[in-house]
Amino acid sequence: MEAMETRRNAIVELVNKNGTVSFAQIKDAFPDVSEMTLRTDLKTLDEAKKILRIHGGAKSVQTVFGTDGLLSSKAYQNIAEKQVIAQKALTLLHEGTSLFLDSGSTTTAFAKRIPDQADLIYTTGLSCAAELKDLSRPTVMIPGGQLNRFSQSVFGSLAVHELERVNFDQAFLGTTGFDFSAGFTCGISEEAILKQTAIRQADQVIVLMDSSKINVKCSFRFSRLSDVDIIVSDGNLPEEFLAACREQQITVL
Repeated sequence: MEAMETRRNAIVELVNKNGTVSFAQIKDAFPDVSEMTLRTDLKTLDEAKKILRIHGGAKSVQTVFGTDGLLSSKAYQNIAEKQVIAQKALTLLHEGTSLFLDSGSTTTAFAKRIPDQADLIYTTGLSCAAELKDLSRPTVMIPGGQLNRFSQSVFGSLAVHELERVNFDQAFLGTTGFDFSAGFTCGISEEAILKQTAIRQADQVIVLMDSSKINVKCSFRFSRLSDVDIIVSDGNLPEEFLAACREQQITVL
């Protein structure tokens, strides 16, 4: 009984640390425990309202539904991986171009490293704008819209209409999850629409994504894998995903 409680507490800790985890990640964390036992654990923890079971995994009850989670919490998750991604993404920048920079903790880590050069940067992330505020050469634009105080971003029809007027050389997008059947997903319908708009307006679509997002499916799809040109990750993507990228001729950094 003590071992079971210890394991279930560890599952809750894993889910809370990552916000959302796939069942495959849970199996990897507890390799000596059967799938049936782990599924029973998830069912029991869900009934006790310690986690929220979702298709293919589990979500932290600390994550507010419809917000894609608190940015302040996500900023402390997978820090080393986000730094690797941000450094790799820098190699894709060219001075004098127009960029869309999505909101989120990974794009914020990237914004912190963007050099002081003459670019036009549209961002829906207030935290991204805060990182860019001390640069003198870029023109930084924040589209109007509704404030999501949890993710520190703007969204809605006003933001979408403003982005529709701009032609972007590159769009740097974050994602809450990727699932082979659902594609790239997030937890807010309006955020998905905004991301889709940026994709349509961009010549090159770049997704910044650490490997923990694989096999995580959220409510709203904003892109298929085939819509993306480049994936920037932490070097730990599974072979199945890398093979799919090769088939679609998608560059992986």
